[in-house]
Amino acid sequence: MRIRNRYGRPRELIVRYALLLVILSITVGPLLWQFSSSLKGTGEAIFGSQATFLPTSPTIDAYIKVFQSLPIGMYMLNSLIVCVLSITSQVIFPTMAGYMMSRKGWHGRKFVFAILVISMMFSFESIMVSLFMMTNSFGIVDTLIGVWLPSAISAVNIFIMRAAFSAVPDEVEDAAVLDGANEWQRFFRVYFPAGLGALLVVVINSFVSAWDDFLWPFIVLRSESNFTLTLGLSRLAESSLGFDVRIVMAGSIIAIIPVLIVFIILQRWFYKGVAQGAIK
Repeated sequence: MRIRNRYGRPRELIVRYALLLVILSITVGPLLWQFSSSLKGTGEAIFGSQATFLPTSPTIDAYIKVFQSLPIGMYMLNSLIVCVLSITSQVIFPTMAGYMMSRKGWHGRKFVFAILVISMMFSFESIMVSLFMMTNSFGIVDTLIGVWLPSAISAVNIFIMRAAFSAVPDEVEDAAVLDGANEWQRFFRVYFPAGLGALLVVVINSFVSAWDDFLWPFIVLRSESNFTLTLGLSRLAESSLGFDVRIVMAGSIIAIIPVLIVFIILQRWFYKGVAQGAIK
């Protein structure tokens, strides 16, 4: 009876778990197939009727060839530099902008909000030519600063922080004002703890966006010494390096591993931040 009252009837449970398995196979299935294919030897089929999901003789030769063919360490360092710059700017500016957007009583708040909404209506592809011309005029083409600068601030992250700060009751701020807290003290002692969970969401989004970005680095960068990881791994598809599907898949797995590590590390702090951010 407890199972029926709390989780539903057995038929409902079967349907729920069936849907979860379908969603899991769609989202995680391609990643597992890619990882399994990267472990296959040269004599094993990847495509076709004779291909199997699991490798018969697992090997890491594809990963060794990736590191032998390309300077993966240099690519990772460049991507890490861009990620650190992106996370720093996305934490500072959207947090302060979201705090100001959540404040009531100042003129122009609705106008700024409308401008931010309108800016989200334009896709990156529609403005990338203008961004490249601006980047070229600044003299930062073929630099990591040029890769980072167009994505230094995101309107989505501003809205995330604005929603987190708007959830703080006005009575809490009024109590802080009566206690003599100034603007900065109210921000760091009242609003910042309340928005910690949302801030970690911003950190994760910023890291994933900066790490996985390919199109803009492909447009801006020229020298291989400045290539990010995603851009550098695209060279695995060149015939001069000996194109092999297993090596390409191994390179893709290498690019995914840091994202998984960051998510696993921050997942616990994400939920902890949400709990600590509750107004007591």
